[in-house]
Amino acid sequence: MLTKRWLVLSDGALPTEDIYLLESAAPALRDEGFDVGRLGVRGLRWRLARWVLSRQMGANLVICRSLPVYALRWLERHRDLFGRIVYVIDDDIAAAAADDTLPEAYRKRMGRLASLQPRLLALADVVVASSEALAARFEERHRDVRVLTPSLISPLPDLHHFEQSTWCLGFHGTRAHLADLQHIASALIHLHDEQSALTMEVMMGQHTPPELRGLERVAAPQAKSWRAFQRHQQAQRLQIGVAPLLDTPFNRGKSFIKFFDITAMGGVGVYSRRSPYTEIVEDGETGLLVEDCPQAWLEALRYLVANPETAKAMAEKAAQVARERGDPAHAVAFWRALGSEN
Repeated sequence: MLTKRWLVLSDGALPTEDIYLLESAAPALRDEGFDVGRLGVRGLRWRLARWVLSRQMGANLVICRSLPVYALRWLERHRDLFGRIVYVIDDDIAAAAADDTLPEAYRKRMGRLASLQPRLLALADVVVASSEALAARFEERHRDVRVLTPSLISPLPDLHHFEQSTWCLGFHGTRAHLADLQHIASALIHLHDEQSALTMEVMMGQHTPPELRGLERVAAPQAKSWRAFQRHQQAQRLQIGVAPLLDTPFNRGKSFIKFFDITAMGGVGVYSRRSPYTEIVEDGETGLLVEDCPQAWLEALRYLVANPETAKAMAEKAAQVARERGDPAHAVAFWRALGSEN
């Protein structure tokens, strides 16, 4: 029987909720008669959410990354009220908690989430992971694990900014990627000193490595809320985006979402030569794949700056790949099929 009601129980993981369902698949599903919505369950919203849930008998529920413990406890007691429960995960939370290269506060927060994950897996009928590598981490812990790669939910700009005399290089990662950025910091410093017409934007605020934050043409805005970041992404234009990714257990579970982030700002990306980027980037055609050596990063960045027409052509091809691989139609088909299963 086709079940047409999907309700996301939101603990604040708005990017995950939007990329994998609410801004990717939900608009088309609603046109087909599906009822898809979001219900905030954090903090003071829980009392109203509990009342709403008690009147949603038979609805399918979606949990992204986590739930507050009080909501989890209630759901465990009232599991029989609902249809399928789907757990969407886009990070290896347990690996993050154990990774001593990550900021301590972040590790502690991930540790709290990891401690609840066995209960979430026990509730879920289906686990949806954002990459094959991440799915493999859950296959021994759950009977039904599926892969849904990210959707492109941002419009892609034209590439007229490649004709500007001043170029911008951007890094837009969370503080969970501080060690990745620090590893290539020396390459960015050399490039900054060599290229007076190049500016940089590193959206890590006070977490930006001091050696980068002090450079003349480096802007280090604070990390933004999801909605504010979406607005910034649509306004900002990059010629080059960097996405370093060291070989750690946490990073091995990552998706290729940064490929979409860079293309959404009009850039061509330089990426670590490893999964997940090797799954979507054709080296020299839709971006550059680079080894972990900072000198290799510097040479790749120098190449793009010295060859603006080639860089623009690569950005154009990357945008086409983003449209194809990130087409929300893939997510629509995934959720439609999931709802049609008994």
